[in-house]
Amino acid sequence: MSYGISLDMGTSGTRAHGVDLSDGKILSTSITECHPLPGANIMDHLTFCINVGTDTAHRIVMDTVNKVIRTLDIDLKKVEKVSICGNPIQLSLFQGIPIDDLAFAGENAHKARGIKAQERNAGVFSAVDVGMDVPDGCELYVPPSIRHEIGADALAMMYKSGFLEQKDNCLVTDYGTNAEMALKVGDNIYTGSAAAGPAMEGQSIQCGMLAGPGAISDLEYDFQWKCVVLDENIMPQYGDKVDFNLGMVIEEGPMHGKAKGITGTGVVAAVAAALDSNLWKRGKLATSDGKMLFQDGIYIDSHDISEACKAIGAMRAGHFTLVEKAGIKFEELKIMYMAGASGTYVDAVKAREVGLLPPSCDKIYQYGNTSLAMATDILRDPELLDELQTIADGIRANHVMFASDKTFEQIYVQELAHWDEGMGMDMYNANNEMFGIQPLPKVRGTPEVFRMVNRDIPDLGPRGLRIINDIGTELKGYMPGCTGCKKCERECPEDALRVEADKRIVVKTKNCLGTACYRCQFSCPEKVYKYGTLKLDSKA
Repeated sequence: MSYGISLDMGTSGTRAHGVDLSDGKILSTSITECHPLPGANIMDHLTFCINVGTDTAHRIVMDTVNKVIRTLDIDLKKVEKVSICGNPIQLSLFQGIPIDDLAFAGENAHKARGIKAQERNAGVFSAVDVGMDVPDGCELYVPPSIRHEIGADALAMMYKSGFLEQKDNCLVTDYGTNAEMALKVGDNIYTGSAAAGPAMEGQSIQCGMLAGPGAISDLEYDFQWKCVVLDENIMPQYGDKVDFNLGMVIEEGPMHGKAKGITGTGVVAAVAAALDSNLWKRGKLATSDGKMLFQDGIYIDSHDISEACKAIGAMRAGHFTLVEKAGIKFEELKIMYMAGASGTYVDAVKAREVGLLPPSCDKIYQYGNTSLAMATDILRDPELLDELQTIADGIRANHVMFASDKTFEQIYVQELAHWDEGMGMDMYNANNEMFGIQPLPKVRGTPEVFRMVNRDIPDLGPRGLRIINDIGTELKGYMPGCTGCKKCERECPEDALRVEADKRIVVKTKNCLGTACYRCQFSCPEKVYKYGTLKLDSKA
């Protein structure tokens, strides 16, 4: 028997299938709970790579990949093919390709720094040469990027969802940290990527976690709010009924005692519940303790809701920008495709109400992890690479850089004012008119929702799912002038840092939020903590 491995390299973690090449059937699945590099978004990973070097970042990533494939319950000596999908940054880290051209976007920036743009087209490579623990001769299939931050994972959401075949105006979004999105109007496709932040993946949230066993993934209303918790097979099951105003459990459900945290879709549901219950007022939760209490000690606070609202605002700003660039009105956009874990488990009706989907969409299709699915398709049919390259070549012309786009900037500023300052939609739309931007329509009616899969990864294989925790490495260093007060350790929101007896600082890369946080450095009373001086553990 010969085997293949399909990989999805995501900003929030790695996912893999073991596949029987004789019939193309999935045998097993392994996933990580986080990324091995510090940070919760691609900019953090880019910064870390620039600071420590491509070789070091590549080595950490490959250490994680090899740990993942060793748990797939297949004979690695019989692996003949590997396929991979992900965004350009993650695939570059995997392949050891320089990422300077991704870190500094734009022709002028490249010229000023002497940066050479890297080719990221479809190709067949040696899996051994990139550092995978597989036999010599094992082929590695890599699909193409579209442009800059729009990569193979964005191509996957278009290809696997049916978006490319749709004749009517339609929008597709991968609801994750990087929030890739594409709008199809006639034969034209407009793409963009909104840095939505880690809240959509359940990260940078007090009790947050990725979509996995024990994650609160939704809330349903039945006189009180009922928690929905993912079981050991990542299937949603009912948990406890709770009353947010009273801050207590009203009735225990089948998943009582099994909740471990809350994922991004659960946070979206909490935003919808807070709005429905009039608990969100000018950037604060109007509960007695400033928290929304779920079951089993899991809660979210005002900061968590605010982080989720920033993600919602970034996505709505992205949708606005694409619609404006295409020259259509929201009322002309009726079809929505949702991809990724958040796009799978989120209640689409609630998502539309809070702004994650355009309010005009009346047909919504929810798909799972299209990135891993397309990697598996390539494993089964390597000639698919040529077709994907042709598709990528055909849609490069209409890419929009949100970071420098005036429409995106204006809408995102208003989103912050709406969520944090209580700006009403009348003022929101009045400002839009002043800047020549169309108004945001009201949400009307109930959309048709088509759940195309029951979970993020539809087929786990008969050998089941394994979740890998032992990834990443440690950054270590001494800070001259450090008194050993351990304030940095106490301030770390992810418990990623410890101060040893000899005052050596040790940071676990997989837990650290990196440049998105720096609370360790900012909290140092002696102002001697310098995050950038920490070095990679020599054992990594």
